[in-house]
Amino acid sequence: MPPSASSPSRVEALDLLRLVAVLGVVLYHFGFWGPASHGVPQVALPWLTPIAKYGFLGVPGFFVISGFVIAYSAEGRTAAGFAIARFSRIYPTFVFCMTLTCLAIVLLGPPHFDASFRQWLANLFIAATAFGQPYMDTSYWSLVIEVMFYAWVAVFIAAGLFPRRIDTIILIWLGITFANELTLDASLVEKLFLTDYSGFFAVGLLIYQFYRGRRGPVLYGMLVLSIGTAVFQSLHEAVKLAPHTGGTFDAWTVAAICLASVAIIFLATRIRHVPLPPALVLAAGGLTYPLYLLHMQFGYVLFTRQAPASAVPWVVAIVLAMTWLSWIVWRYVERPAQRWVRDFLSGRAVRFGWPLKLPVTVGGGA
Repeated sequence: MPPSASSPSRVEALDLLRLVAVLGVVLYHFGFWGPASHGVPQVALPWLTPIAKYGFLGVPGFFVISGFVIAYSAEGRTAAGFAIARFSRIYPTFVFCMTLTCLAIVLLGPPHFDASFRQWLANLFIAATAFGQPYMDTSYWSLVIEVMFYAWVAVFIAAGLFPRRIDTIILIWLGITFANELTLDASLVEKLFLTDYSGFFAVGLLIYQFYRGRRGPVLYGMLVLSIGTAVFQSLHEAVKLAPHTGGTFDAWTVAAICLASVAIIFLATRIRHVPLPPALVLAAGGLTYPLYLLHMQFGYVLFTRQAPASAVPWVVAIVLAMTWLSWIVWRYVERPAQRWVRDFLSGRAVRFGWPLKLPVTVGGGA
């Protein structure tokens, strides 16, 4: 689940949408597909399955928002500046929440769940499965997608191609996507080029272009192509999930949710101010990242520990507790840690002579 860049001109409505998206993922995990205990997936509220099973689309929704946010975050920054901004934004919080989840599993998980020091150590690299260890929380798979996206953006910034050649980048990216998905379906290509999610990121990147004032048939054509790719990838994801989860997904419903999500995100970027207290909106957006990291594995540790006769009130209590804990993490851990890590790495970059901002050209270009 992708974090948002903080900025003086942040899009307030996107903060609320991120919260809605993470609640969709929470619904999916508690109503359709949770972590496995002794090889059997846990489902706290199975009667919610007909609705909850579509909550998987919350993650692609995050990817659309991420495309928008990353385009903003990259503006005016060098590759080093962009990398530092992204690392300081996601990594300290990830390590804290992953460690918190590990402690919860070790102390409260048995006999349903267990964790080891080797697993914790592998998870420090986010892509734990690359080291032969499971994710501390299987929700972390999406962070690997995010980090790969950040890496590509950093490479393109360093090469002077982003955002100047954004259309070319997206066209080649989508071309690789369809070449792989419709022919070889090679796992290496899928992981390297994010061919299961490229359409969502591309839509977010192009919505940012519109947000910045770009118009014209080329942009609109690119948006149509990217949205079509996103719908195709949503349907493809549903097909892959069906045998894995034993669920059945209506193709029209998946496509409709995907299109509605894109439309709502686009409209959210046109809303300049949300009629809610700014601090509330900021907190709603801020707690979504730790809530995504904490809600499933940690939540199910508490759920299976209690083994309640009536699941609904206990799940509600767990989600509220996880939301409160996520706010604490955002307020007292994430924000100060982000500032400290960013300032530390920025200082090291300056000492090595690596500029963090692009020079301002005559005429105000960045």
